[in-house]
Amino acid sequence: MAYLPHLIAILVGADLTIQVGMNATMRGAIDSTLIATIVNFAVGLIALGAMAVFAGARVPLASLQTVPVWAWFGGLLGATYVAAATVLGPRLGAAALLALTLVGQMVAALAVDHYGAIGFPQVPVSAPRVVGVVLLVIGVVLIMRR
Repeated sequence: MAYLPHLIAILVGADLTIQVGMNATMRGAIDSTLIATIVNFAVGLIALGAMAVFAGARVPLASLQTVPVWAWFGGLLGATYVAAATVLGPRLGAAALLALTLVGQMVAALAVDHYGAIGFPQVPVSAPRVVGVVLLVIGVVLIMRR
């Protein structure tokens, strides 16, 4: 059970690849990136709403007032990712798209960890972490070679 979070993270990562293909197919069928993205989020909203009802979740109205303004925009970043991946996936291919997005995630993660920003614990940049990102970038270059 100690590795369950790791397994879930791997499965969620695999889901991203599958999601890109599904969204690209939707975009091709309806010829609209924005509508495909809206459908993606609408289906997700319905699924999460059903899960919340099933779990008996309640909206903590008083707590909503304490949320920092910047934290409300996480969905905007998610929508940007979904819309961009929907367009870029068919152009770059699944491996290149996900490799490139992973590089962006790792560079941002190093910065966020180093400063302990946006709610993450502070973990200073270290040589092994930088080497890991450099190796990842080398891996991306190799993945993108055809």
